Amino acid sequence: MEMGIGDRSEIGTVSGFLLRLLRESIPRPQTGLAEDLGVDLGTLQGWESGRRPLGNVRAADLLRLRRTLVLLGADSTLFGWLDAALDADRILTAVLRPPGDPTGHPLAGWVQSRETAQLLAWAVRGITPPALLAAAARPRRGPAPAGPQLAAADRADFFTHLRRTAELAVRAGERGQLLRRQSLYLASYDPADDAEEWAEQALRTMRPALALRGYTPRWIEARTAATVAARQGDPELLHDFVATLDGDQHSELANLSYWAYWLGSMPADQSDDGFLHQPDPAAWNPLHLFQQLVGSLHDAPGTVDLYVHSLTTLLDLHPWLPQADPAAARHLHGRGTELLDAATLSPVSRRDLGRVHYRLQQMN
Repeated sequence: MEMGIGDRSEIGTVSGFLLRLLRESIPRPQTGLAEDLGVDLGTLQGWESGRRPLGNVRAADLLRLRRTLVLLGADSTLFGWLDAALDADRILTAVLRPPGDPTGHPLAGWVQSRETAQLLAWAVRGITPPALLAAAARPRRGPAPAGPQLAAADRADFFTHLRRTAELAVRAGERGQLLRRQSLYLASYDPADDAEEWAEQALRTMRPALALRGYTPRWIEARTAATVAARQGDPELLHDFVATLDGDQHSELANLSYWAYWLGSMPADQSDDGFLHQPDPAAWNPLHLFQQLVGSLHDAPGTVDLYVHSLTTLLDLHPWLPQADPAAARHLHGRGTELLDAATLSPVSRRDLGRVHYRLQQMN
């Protein structure tokens, strides 16, 4: 099949590397997969290196590529990351080569998933997504990159441009709200010495939302401001935010709905934050959400209070979840014991975790 090279200004680094992991999971040499796909070796090598971005491949040909990989037995876990990888490349391109109108930015027109954020962190910081550690560590012949190889200059420029994007979004007013909050979240990965100071300045436009009580359209701004501050080492805003959730049904359900979206417990198909205005528990899989929240507790040193409170709310809503997955319940019990012994939780989260801990003990 004939597949075009596409515009070389586009970035294809992340999806290309994921294609390589998919090929290796079969396993299949480049020559073999190229033959299976009916393309020349140079085309496949261009896709894997990112020189010929997968995002520029025609839809019908990309569909054929996907189906061929499935038929050849490619790793299903890796396959589930392909859309996120294509999205990550679109975001990298837009950040490094900004569109004239900031509201045309991909971060302004789609609510991003956790997988996309983790893939971006892999490309710009070298932080391998936990779910891809085994695949990335697979032995290879000769020297080979362990992750997406973004050019050094692009890695250096990414956060500079991202800051500029967040600042332009403020000027766009309400139309730039989604772009602003998603840019700020990604900017929290910035390792620069002045990153914390910049984040503090940028968050000032969102801080008024933290003073609001009950659910408002600015609720997601408060959540973003609190989580970004916690990632930067200041947990107090997050403690205050968790306290505002306590007992407010709309806010509690909005929080669980956002977790469900972020953790893949509902389809990642939202173009804006409107789904939080009328949160629908029927839209997400409660067992998957329970498993994901429990499994992520060890990865969340800065935001553990939000995880704990969210698990408490979820178990109040669905008390049957521990019986549905006893292994996850045991893991939560063990991790809960560690957290209670460490005495690092806020009073509200400590109370919440104590309730969950007691409930789990009664099951044993």
